[in-house]
Amino acid sequence: MTIQRLCLTTSLVLASAPILTPTAARAEMVFDRISAFATPDNMAEGEDRSRASSAEIITATEDGNTLIYSDSPLGVLGFVDITDARAPKPLGNVAMGGEPTTTVVIGKMAFAGVNTSESKANPSGKLVTVDVAARKVVAECDLGGQPDSVARSADGSFLAVAIENERDEEVDDGDLPQAPAGWLVRLPVKDGAVDCAAAQRIDLTGLAEVAGEDPEPEFVAIGPAGEIALTLQENNHIVVVGADGKVSGFSAGSVTLEGIDTRKDGRLDFSGKAEDVAREPDGIAWIDADHFVTANEGDWKGGSRSFTIWKKDGTVVYEAGASLERAMAAMGHYPDKRNKKGVELESVAVAEFGGQKLMFVVSERASLVAVYDLADLTQPKLLQILPSGISPEGLVAIPERNLLATANEVDLRAEGGPAAHVMLYERAEGTPAYPTIVADGNIGFAALSALWASDRPGMLYAASDSFLSGAPTIYTVDATARPARITAAMTVTRGGNPAQLMDIEGLTGDGEGGFWLANEGRTDKMIPHGLVHVDADGAVLEEIGLPPELSAHEIRYGFEGIAKVGDVLWMAVQRPWTDDPEGMVKLVAYDLKEKTWGAVRYPLEAAPEGGWVGLSELTVYGDHAWLIERDNLPGAAAKVKLLTRVALADLKPAALGGDLPVVKKEIVRDLIPDLQTGHGYVLDKVEGFAIDAAGTGYVVTDNDGVDNSSGETLFWSVGALK
Repeated sequence: MTIQRLCLTTSLVLASAPILTPTAARAEMVFDRISAFATPDNMAEGEDRSRASSAEIITATEDGNTLIYSDSPLGVLGFVDITDARAPKPLGNVAMGGEPTTTVVIGKMAFAGVNTSESKANPSGKLVTVDVAARKVVAECDLGGQPDSVARSADGSFLAVAIENERDEEVDDGDLPQAPAGWLVRLPVKDGAVDCAAAQRIDLTGLAEVAGEDPEPEFVAIGPAGEIALTLQENNHIVVVGADGKVSGFSAGSVTLEGIDTRKDGRLDFSGKAEDVAREPDGIAWIDADHFVTANEGDWKGGSRSFTIWKKDGTVVYEAGASLERAMAAMGHYPDKRNKKGVELESVAVAEFGGQKLMFVVSERASLVAVYDLADLTQPKLLQILPSGISPEGLVAIPERNLLATANEVDLRAEGGPAAHVMLYERAEGTPAYPTIVADGNIGFAALSALWASDRPGMLYAASDSFLSGAPTIYTVDATARPARITAAMTVTRGGNPAQLMDIEGLTGDGEGGFWLANEGRTDKMIPHGLVHVDADGAVLEEIGLPPELSAHEIRYGFEGIAKVGDVLWMAVQRPWTDDPEGMVKLVAYDLKEKTWGAVRYPLEAAPEGGWVGLSELTVYGDHAWLIERDNLPGAAAKVKLLTRVALADLKPAALGGDLPVVKKEIVRDLIPDLQTGHGYVLDKVEGFAIDAAGTGYVVTDNDGVDNSSGETLFWSVGALK
């Protein structure tokens, strides 16, 4: 076995910088992600870093140099030094003696609500005071119930704590009422100390139309005049407590959603409608003394997926409906497996940057943050949508440093995924780095797993994998646009209906306007390994299964790329099958005229600890077959993300069942630096590669349809190739 490493000239390296930024007529002030911090990095030397950790609700010190986030699984507050925001440093964790929910900072002290409940039926909690510089607990205050949210007044004179006493979802199907009821606590603060003895308990019962005897306050915010706004999500109600202590409120009402996906059928179809959906607000933030905005998660009986701008008397000033969700779907971030509730807008913040009032809306399920200009409250203007980690729960704006930070709660390391992260963004003059690919009109997209270039420079085709099992799709991509644009989508059909049992992992033209598809196959899910021929309209013309010499040795990881060389189709098998030597996979050939099969073997790089290495793509250009070779690991664990090539002269297939020749490979490019340009964690699934008619190479990642994924899709060019 011989492996050659191809040396790139300096000009090629410069020419092949990733295309990650759209062009614009003029530079504007935009946010771009500049760094990411993995929560396990805050664990001390010798701690078990494999334990689950999280970042949920986040705040910053008044100087803007330290972030503090709640980590429920570890029961700690995590501290991060962002003096250099491009290189955040761990400051360690402080144990809370329970489950921290929210923290705020006044002066040199952080105040955290901590849940200490033995059960949902017997809730308890406390307010913990932490000296930020010493990172030490200095005081505790019994709250008498389970705190969910903590807010501070603008002048730092008092705190408000929402005592949720959340319902048990296993009791009465999670329905309300479930005693004990929740309430609101107002706590005076003086000289960095909470006056626990002067705590004011504010009763919230009898206000809501929905289970008024069992209010479950969710999120609290304090306005510039000292008024407290409070959401009761499950009660679909909003409470306002005046500076004089007077309690009022109003129903959050309902919204009719137009243009949404209403069926859990493995397809993206935004032609549906849902009428009179309860808003069920979660996050809330004051805009000015008379207005606030709610993020309507709709996580109980709703599914509202909207945000609403309100006058404090309950008048609706603006209702977003499904507009933000549709914008997120165009970026490939629609969570189809959760379409009853959609993107679930979770939290919201308002801050002024350079004289411009901005609103930031977090989507937990799309893993995105939307940025709006609030110059006109009756018509907020969507400026950007930023990529975050998996399931952002909270965020904090630091306008004095032109920074924004998000806390992303999901830790998937036990399943081979990434850790939970804190992510940082900076506002500066420029053009947005994300998205790198978007869809026109009502298309939407997900899980791009294959790429092929037509005979027109910059005109590509992509395909979705089994995530869209109800409508396997071939997309037309204009790679000359910035960001690249999906301009059309074509469903693969059998007999006029969307084809079932499809997992498209390879795509190539048939020379007659149609396509050959590599169907990866999963026999445990009745998806066959094989080849599928479709016409220019996506209708299946022919399906070719594997011969016994191959099928006898198959595993679930099958064909991951396909290319046509004359009358021969070449397919890359992702991982070794049972008849392959260790560290080898097959490149399989099928002669369309002779109807015969053959193969060669391809040598893989050594697998990093805890992962595997395989092939994800195969395309042909010039005198070579080009391949993507990758491990299955994200983040810091990722070691192998390669563009390689094999000379076509070496692709001489031998008959199956005997000795197979081993090809020589050249490593053309390490793709990890490309994957790091977005300043998040390294994505694991580099799935598509194509070289267009001008010789320009393009790469795309598979976002798994936002299923246990951040949903990010990166599309970029590696420049001119020969």
